[in-house]
Amino acid sequence: MTKTNPGRFFEDYILGQTLRHAVPRTVAEGERALYHALYPARHALYSSDEFAISCGLDGSPLDDLLAFHTVFGKTVPDISLNAIANLGYAQGRWLRPVWPGDTLRAESQVIGLRATSNGQAGVVWVRTTGLNQVDEVVLDYVRWVMVRKRAPASPAPDPVVPDLAPAVLAEDLIVPEGLSFDAYDFDLAGEPHRWGDYAIGEVIDHVDGVTITEAEHMLATRLWQNTAKVHFDATHRPDGRRLIYGGHVISLARALSFNGLANAQMIVALNAGAHANPCFAGDTVRAWSEVLDRADTQAPGVGAIRLRLVATRGDSAAAALRGPDGTYLPEVLLDLDYWALMPL
Repeated sequence: MTKTNPGRFFEDYILGQTLRHAVPRTVAEGERALYHALYPARHALYSSDEFAISCGLDGSPLDDLLAFHTVFGKTVPDISLNAIANLGYAQGRWLRPVWPGDTLRAESQVIGLRATSNGQAGVVWVRTTGLNQVDEVVLDYVRWVMVRKRAPASPAPDPVVPDLAPAVLAEDLIVPEGLSFDAYDFDLAGEPHRWGDYAIGEVIDHVDGVTITEAEHMLATRLWQNTAKVHFDATHRPDGRRLIYGGHVISLARALSFNGLANAQMIVALNAGAHANPCFAGDTVRAWSEVLDRADTQAPGVGAIRLRLVATRGDSAAAALRGPDGTYLPEVLLDLDYWALMPL
């Protein structure tokens, strides 16, 4: 009897099943240091205890995307070990900060299944919940992934595609307890631009770029304990190239957005997201953002801003998203819609 795990194939998923993912992880200042080394992450709330304390928190929490990657990595052996591609995200919310010393684990429920028309694979939708050491939910989100079938001739389940809201409602955003931007220090944050300085429809070219290398990608993917074969095994794809983990592109783009959105301090919701095209080592990632909406919150001095973050390869920042046929242009890597908290 084999003791190794070949990973789940599309036939192994059952609508409604719950997966408790292995190996909880305690995160600490080491993860923060590595995260800031891998990405040009500079948002003040996640960089300085003193800045965070001045904003009403007990200290600096760990980066919101660090928490996301840690929870996501827990799910890979059960959901995307045999993935062809991670396709998208929806209905994500950060419900409480993650602090150094917290232990994170993850559970997922299968909420949708649909075989592809060629019979070689299927799309699996899951709702993943990340919990801390006292079983408080720190974040949850929906994602869908294309997974290989074990046998192309195996019968397909009746298709079930979940009905997903296009965005998290502003009134459903969770502001961390105690957060206040009434005494916000714009000089230390790095830019003077307030919530009211951004107009709906405004597009911000973040100017800078980062060229991805194999070394940093492999370090990042191992850091999040993401074991998907497409990221590690160069023989797993016909072109012989290792696919860059989509979350790596998300964090690069978010860090690049500091130039123009330094005061969009905390991500609190993930409305929608698509990895539009594959990314490989050698690609230079650039980013631009579009302001989609703004909303008030009940927290002192805190507003919510809804942003579309687009990552591209090469010199195509602040360019078009789609071609005449409605599909993403080949240089578009990421199309992400999220809510962030910003001082009024």
